[in-house]
Amino acid sequence: MQQITLKTAQNITLTAHLFQPEKSNGQILVINSATGVKQQIYFAFAGFLKDHGITVITYDYFGIGLSKPQNIKKCDASMRSWGNSDFKAVTDYVKTNFGSYKKICLGHSVGALLLGMNDDSVIFDEFIFVGTQNAFVGNLRWKTKIEAYLGFGILQPLFTSFLGYFPANWFGLGESLPRNCAYDWRTLILNHKSTNKLLEKIQNYSNALTQKVLVVYAEDDDWLTEKGVKTLLQNTYPNLQPEYRFLKKQESDKGEIGHINFFRSYNKKLWNIILKKIEE
Repeated sequence: MQQITLKTAQNITLTAHLFQPEKSNGQILVINSATGVKQQIYFAFAGFLKDHGITVITYDYFGIGLSKPQNIKKCDASMRSWGNSDFKAVTDYVKTNFGSYKKICLGHSVGALLLGMNDDSVIFDEFIFVGTQNAFVGNLRWKTKIEAYLGFGILQPLFTSFLGYFPANWFGLGESLPRNCAYDWRTLILNHKSTNKLLEKIQNYSNALTQKVLVVYAEDDDWLTEKGVKTLLQNTYPNLQPEYRFLKKQESDKGEIGHINFFRSYNKKLWNIILKKIEE
């Protein structure tokens, strides 16, 4: 594992890690993280793929983890800039250094939504989506709907306005988020257009994507429903070619997968689902 730094077009420094196998099989996988999830959560998974000859890149978006500025209140990052700036810096690096490789992008949660924000998404030969959907509250289960309306309708804008950032960690929602990221997240939850509403605000490349995509989602992911998963593919990425893989809790040795835990080491046997797909 090698730590590297990437520069965006706006001269923002991002911290990434490159996992290079001793003997490469000519494939590289980029991991786009979930909201507020530091790249370290993916290190074990990246190491697993590296041991099978696959080069892997993990990175933190601006405002998160090792790419967080000293004063998060002054951080102007948004989910849109994560896509058209941060992810763009990663694809520029891949094109420069791994141009001849087979390229795969794994989007975890919001990480899959960023593909439509970067014109370089067309360089990937295939995609893998894990725990991602159109997150509109209308697609959620009733209990989660209540939490979403309370959290994103009242508490999130209140705390964000008062503090100048959203302390997501106070609510068990990952790393604290820059103000604009929090507001974009609120849009994903409360606006019926969800992902498409964010894409309306920037250049939208989602219709240009025609690759195959393996869509993995878990039975015990409280913030995700089959309706939300499938409307993302129907409404946002209508030209992708999806293959769906629904995970039941009992497939996990620990009986839990949820929204994040697919990438925990105790679910290592589930990683073979992705490895097998890459090796096809």
